Amino acid sequence: MNIALWVVQVLLALVYLAAGGMKVVRPRADLVASGRFDWMKDTSDAGVKAVGAVEVLGALGLILPQLTGIAPILTPIAAIGLVIVQIGAIRVHLTRGERQPLPANGILLLLATFVAVGRFLG
Repeated sequence: MNIALWVVQVLLALVYLAAGGMKVVRPRADLVASGRFDWMKDTSDAGVKAVGAVEVLGALGLILPQLTGIAPILTPIAAIGLVIVQIGAIRVHLTRGERQPLPANGILLLLATFVAVGRFLG
């Protein structure tokens, strides 16, 4: 079970580092222009940067506490934070009638839930 948790934690961390890092580093206008982030049209620059920062911090929280043994309770708490991020993302996409991102949001939500439950119980 520990190996499965680590595999999922690393995969989630990579996804959130990439997605969050992109939101933090790239201008919102460039992301909107790519055509892949329509939800950003209705979000401020600061809002997009905030979502990106939360994703990056969540990714770090999935790995560092558990890896270092320093406050490992923060790992499942970070996973819960990412569950909340995905619930928010699903809500935004449903409100906007965007169905395409929902499967990925659902998978990320389930994986983060797996880590939260697995690390709280383990």
